[in-house]
Amino acid sequence: MLLAATAIVIGLLILIWGADRFVLGAAALARSLGVPPLLIGLTVVGFGTSAPEILVSTMAALEGSPGIAIGNALGSNIANIALILGATALFSPLTVRSDMLRREYPLLLAVSAGAFLLLMDGHLGVIDGIILLTGLVICMLLLVRIGLRRRDHDPLAEEMEAEIPSDLSALAASAWFLVGLAALVVSSRMLVWGAIEIAVAFGISDLVIGLTIVAVGTSLPELAAAIMSAVKNEHDLAIGNVVGSNIWNLLAVLGIPGLLAPGVIPPEVANRDMLVMLALTLALFMMGRSSHTHGTINRLEGGLLLSAFIAYQGWIVWQSYAVA
Repeated sequence: MLLAATAIVIGLLILIWGADRFVLGAAALARSLGVPPLLIGLTVVGFGTSAPEILVSTMAALEGSPGIAIGNALGSNIANIALILGATALFSPLTVRSDMLRREYPLLLAVSAGAFLLLMDGHLGVIDGIILLTGLVICMLLLVRIGLRRRDHDPLAEEMEAEIPSDLSALAASAWFLVGLAALVVSSRMLVWGAIEIAVAFGISDLVIGLTIVAVGTSLPELAAAIMSAVKNEHDLAIGNVVGSNIWNLLAVLGIPGLLAPGVIPPEVANRDMLVMLALTLALFMMGRSSHTHGTINRLEGGLLLSAFIAYQGWIVWQSYAVA
């Protein structure tokens, strides 16, 4: 029990550090190869910020615990909106100026609704995984197309360019990329092993562990990035990272267990967790495109989002012990 808890804590610490090094190396390497900053932000950084969730889900599926993988995907999306944007907006209200980001809101909403429809039958299979991963490719192509049209005068492009390192050589960037990737692989393995052991020890489902400990842990890099972006007054980047990460989580993180560990999913996924994620995604859409607040997520809305996250986590824990 103590060893499992230690593995989770150390795994999360290495995971956070490894994700930062991985994104740094990948972004700097892409920049040294001449890739435009906005495309780096939409593709390389988008993948990098979701790399912890992707590797954790892969490890969990290979270990025969698809519940952790599914819970990680949905729980991370819930945490990204309710915890990360909620806490960040409390710290500093977030104002969206990017026209491109406003175009991403309906895309995220459509992806969320599509994932919900796929899971309504209570089964996540190989066909579902293929559909989700194909959707990822289509979404990336759409975002790249929009980005190429808006890159010269969109605030999001300017904020991304300011954040991508330009002082790293290709060799140094490659080294950090490989070190970060190795750290992610090792730490995700530790985290999944510890999570499975904790679930068995407490007699709760691996889905609950995925929705709580694992989802919050793998979302910590996004929380740190969002707060730092708010400090630098890069509000579009703070929200853009969350929106991009949520798209990757639904299409890649949820698609992987469909391919590697197809099977029946717990009924509460569709009856509880997907509905909560859809409600929060719709709330984000309305806040981001509201003419009343001019696309600003204010402190009141941030407090409501954070309160919703705390209530949801409490609901999960209460239900898990009530069933047990």
